[in-house]
Amino acid sequence: MISEPDSVAFTRSHLDDRQKRLAVIAAGLVLVALLVYAGIRAFGANTANLYPVQVNGKFGYIDRSGKMAIQPQFDDAQEYAGGFAAVSMGKRWGYVDTQGKLVIAPQFDLADPFSDGYAMVGAGPRLGYIDKAGKYVINPQYEGAGAFGQGFAPVVIASKWGYIDKGGKVVINPQFDEAGEFSENMALVRMGGQYGYIDRSGKFAINPQFAGAGNFQDGRAPVRLGDKFGYIDKAGKVAITPQFDIAGDFSDGLAMVAIGRRFGYIDKGGKFAINPQFDEASHFEGGLAPVWIGKRQAYIDKEGKFVWQASS
Repeated sequence: MISEPDSVAFTRSHLDDRQKRLAVIAAGLVLVALLVYAGIRAFGANTANLYPVQVNGKFGYIDRSGKMAIQPQFDDAQEYAGGFAAVSMGKRWGYVDTQGKLVIAPQFDLADPFSDGYAMVGAGPRLGYIDKAGKYVINPQYEGAGAFGQGFAPVVIASKWGYIDKGGKVVINPQFDEAGEFSENMALVRMGGQYGYIDRSGKFAINPQFAGAGNFQDGRAPVRLGDKFGYIDKAGKVAITPQFDIAGDFSDGLAMVAIGRRFGYIDKGGKFAINPQFDEASHFEGGLAPVWIGKRQAYIDKEGKFVWQASS
């Protein structure tokens, strides 16, 4: 597993804690010097327009206007995807619908959002996949696994990453040191110390050459060139000049980037749509993005206006 350097060690609370658990339990994908919620970015869009917030130690959900839609009651909570959201109660994870009603009882050691109709869950040290009825469609058997994207999911078999289809059949042989989910017909993989991108046949579309990288979204992917991050297009050509200390995937037409320790958002042309001003930030989903000022969580719209702010 690749460890995160100090420059990204301040990733946000509950999302980061979950990713760290995945990394420890599943030997999950961790990108060098790149603040990208890699697993989350591969999941379906938040069509529910509900967003997790923490109030007085409990998690609930606000709507796009910033009003509390589901009262804080969970010990942890994730984004909605496919109409469901993973929540924890005690030490177990389950799923709620858009009304906040439990539809899959808390029973898993960890749980990811739904993607392609399946969700990756953990039972002890092994990972498998469930459907929206909460039934296993692929039994827990993998030491590492990622979300389904475009019908394939990355899994660890015999200490190497490969890909399975939704029937659990191996479609790309295990051969990679790390592997991410498919997005826009390409997937990020690592061989040795370099990252590149494969197509759905398992062949390299962009050869391993980057020290750090993220997922393709909107035809752009963040990569590390030298000591800065920029963006490449699907031909592997630089589309946005390397200039950022941290860079995230595009979502809703914007990408989270950092210069020094201040986070803002750029458009596909590389221009700042929201100037760097936040202490931490994550991606846009459904028109809103979570940001932090100090330890206070907030949500902003695509104009950078505050929609909701924590009281403390």
